[in-house]
Amino acid sequence: MTATVEVLTRPRAVSGKNRWEEVLHKINDTRADFPQVCAHELFEQQVARDPAAIALVFGQREVTYGELNERANKVAHHLRRRGVAPDVLVGVCLERSPEMVVALLAVWKAGGAYVPLDPAYPPERLSFMLADARTALLLTEEKCGKLFASVPAEKTIYLDSGWALLARERSDNLPPIACPSDLAYVMYTSGSTGQPKGAMILQRGLVNYLWWAISAYAVEPGRSVPVHTSVAFDLTVTSLFTPLLAGGTVELLPEDLGAQNLLAALLRSGGRSLVKITPAHLELLNGQLSPQQAAGVCRAFVIGGENLLAENLRLWRGLVPPTRLINEYGPTETVVGCSIHEVQPGDADTGAVPIGRPIANTQLYVLDPNMRPVPPGVIGELYIGGAGVARGYLNRPELTAERFVPDPFGGVRGAALFRTGDLAQYQADGTLHCLGRADGQVKVRGYRIELGEIEAALAAHPAVRSCVVLAREDDPGNKQLVGYLVARDGGVPGAEDLRGFLKEKLPEYMVPGKFVSMDSLPLTPNGKFDRKALPPPPREVSSADAGGTPRTETEKVVAAIWSELLGVDGIGIHNDFFDLGGDSISAVRLLVRLHEAFGVDFQLSALFERSTIAGLSELVDSFVLTRRDSAVSAGREEFVL
Repeated sequence: MTATVEVLTRPRAVSGKNRWEEVLHKINDTRADFPQVCAHELFEQQVARDPAAIALVFGQREVTYGELNERANKVAHHLRRRGVAPDVLVGVCLERSPEMVVALLAVWKAGGAYVPLDPAYPPERLSFMLADARTALLLTEEKCGKLFASVPAEKTIYLDSGWALLARERSDNLPPIACPSDLAYVMYTSGSTGQPKGAMILQRGLVNYLWWAISAYAVEPGRSVPVHTSVAFDLTVTSLFTPLLAGGTVELLPEDLGAQNLLAALLRSGGRSLVKITPAHLELLNGQLSPQQAAGVCRAFVIGGENLLAENLRLWRGLVPPTRLINEYGPTETVVGCSIHEVQPGDADTGAVPIGRPIANTQLYVLDPNMRPVPPGVIGELYIGGAGVARGYLNRPELTAERFVPDPFGGVRGAALFRTGDLAQYQADGTLHCLGRADGQVKVRGYRIELGEIEAALAAHPAVRSCVVLAREDDPGNKQLVGYLVARDGGVPGAEDLRGFLKEKLPEYMVPGKFVSMDSLPLTPNGKFDRKALPPPPREVSSADAGGTPRTETEKVVAAIWSELLGVDGIGIHNDFFDLGGDSISAVRLLVRLHEAFGVDFQLSALFERSTIAGLSELVDSFVLTRRDSAVSAGREEFVL
């Protein structure tokens, strides 16, 4: 069943009809039919078409569409008997596995909406999200149970140890009770007030996006799409649900750091429908794939999450067979993506890639402070309207009223525009460019971060009097968070102490890599923190017990690489890479540098096991010696750990 969604028709005239208003009308005339059902109903239709097709692959495990549907139905029958109904929220905290997909589908089939909870988040953050969402139930597994000690046992359902009970439930499809205007999921994003906020996404908007994406990204039956990112990151929505609605195969990759599992999967086989990544992921692949290896790994890279630079696309442009390169833009509050630009041969090879034009049933307006459309070439704030706009923020009416404003351009009663906070500019040909934020929100490694949330957490440290956090890119392509602080009289806390404190409250991607202690923070004439006057972080000197200076030539080379990557001088051979501010991105850069220096190819797991200069150098020396012996005896010149 399909129907045409109501869309905006024409922007309100500002100074009479003019050419730009006509162009803007044509740009936003994106009317397209899409099914007026919920996402799980489309999945069930696909099950009926080919129940024996492979829906999920997880290592050596394969799950057919029929098996996945029956397992989800069993859980859904149990959930519905437990009171799950439209707009009832169910927490889902499972590591990436077939059980995770079963849980998400089961919540929809029961009629409810899921709240994705990443097991890697600190328990304090998870507890806040559960309490704020007032979830009726929690779907999880035994290994994650310790994260939810405060959740009553009667509200917790374990999909591993509790499966014997769930297996007794019926396996047939449930009569649908949810409708397109009901919630599909509530996804939490960073909040400027110090606490994350939950965006309420509707089934209608989700189905519109997925239906459009299947066609736009040419997702086909039988082809695979890898899932390598957290279910709490809306980038995953594209990778997980478009193939399940189109008859494709979801390739669930193990929990990952530094995109190493994605890299291994791409090297194993090619021809995937699409691979959804962030610019940071793309940069890492650029450093580890040759043009010969890159050719044919997938039909399309869909790149989203933060600003995409044309420089990062050079490896992929002109490959044979060609790889489609698509820049997708969209806040969580408007269902993953609301505009795209597919890179063309004649596009510039430097600078920011445009965000293009709106997707189906979506409108994009660049407005001045009085909410009037600005002409081409003029910078304004980007507002988004149409089918994908969320209901608002859960339990945050004031913030909802601030960010979801009445739509003055269309004739749809009650329609809203989402105020993105992004600065944008239309070109004369109707191509849209995003120019960054107008507020304190940043994108780092594809994650949308409110600096105010990090500042609130850092300010809670007993030794911190005041603080400011910035996202800096002093080295091109290496954006990192830097915390500036004024200490209390008790003394300046060490970077390791500050990181450990923040890791108890924030996800890893929100913990600054560097900290700068100052006597006072610079102020503007109006008495506000002058962020532009904050200096770049100086090269640090390790304050940890170094246990000696580098002794061998290998240790000296490794220490020099660490110093350059981390901006830390005086690193001791027993200092830990990650305690000094290293993260998954810098870790992969380290592996690339080790290959250049010594010709060795390590997996990221080796660095976690040998995360000191002494340990890593010993590993390098061992395998260099092994390679020499192998070359003599068997003529082999390369090895992989």
